[in-house]
Amino acid sequence: MRKPENSTRRQFLSLAGSAAVLGAAPLLTLRPAEATPATLAAAIRNVVGAAVVHTGKVKIDVPPLVENGNTVPMTVSVLSPMTSDDYVKSIHVFNEKNPQPNIGNFYLGLRAGRAQISTRIRLADSQKITAIAHLADGSFWSASADVVVTLAACSDEVI
Repeated sequence: MRKPENSTRRQFLSLAGSAAVLGAAPLLTLRPAEATPATLAAAIRNVVGAAVVHTGKVKIDVPPLVENGNTVPMTVSVLSPMTSDDYVKSIHVFNEKNPQPNIGNFYLGLRAGRAQISTRIRLADSQKITAIAHLADGSFWSASADVVVTLAACSDEVI
């Protein structure tokens, strides 16, 4: 009959060896799915419905080349007098390749003073940013800007 401590030691060594083998095996990491042209179009249609989106009146200020996609400064401004009859109701920002195609929705009113928002965004890769402004008359206006990212954000890769 065996002594219990030998069997316990063998069980411990077996478990420790298994853990070491599993620790040496490469880990499988899952990256979030990128937005596709279809999900981007669906996100935009969710905001504008069946309305026609015109080009113009909107300006995106974002660096064309960024070293790190974790914090990219961006300003969106809309040409509008911001009067009681002519003002910007909202600004919506979209991207092509992040896991979520809608970066943000910003709602303005007459007291905003000017039709402009500034923020920092994360970009998973080099991609196009699109901003759409919804004006008080019901029209939608847009602009796009390309951003090249040298070090992508939003990645969960094991190095």
